[in-house]
Amino acid sequence: MTTVLDPTSEQTPATRERAARPESLAGLTVGLLDISKPRGDVFLDRISERLTGLGAKVNRYGKPTFAKPAPVDLRHEIATECDAVIEALAD
Repeated sequence: MTTVLDPTSEQTPATRERAARPESLAGLTVGLLDISKPRGDVFLDRISERLTGLGAKVNRYGKPTFAKPAPVDLRHEIATECDAVIEALAD
């Protein structure tokens, strides 16, 4: 069992099941979400190269600011266009 804590002042962690992992990324669309912290784009550039090499299609997205959650319309766009998502956290 893996415990993941929410950094948003969650007083009592909610129990969440892990999402099913695909057996392969080949043919899937992977969204890369840059949260607008310095050098996050550098990290995502490298991840994009690796994913493309594995046969995945990559869509890039960016949050307006790292200080707030992604806007609802951006989250909806990602959810409807992607099979999986990677979020960049870097400084």
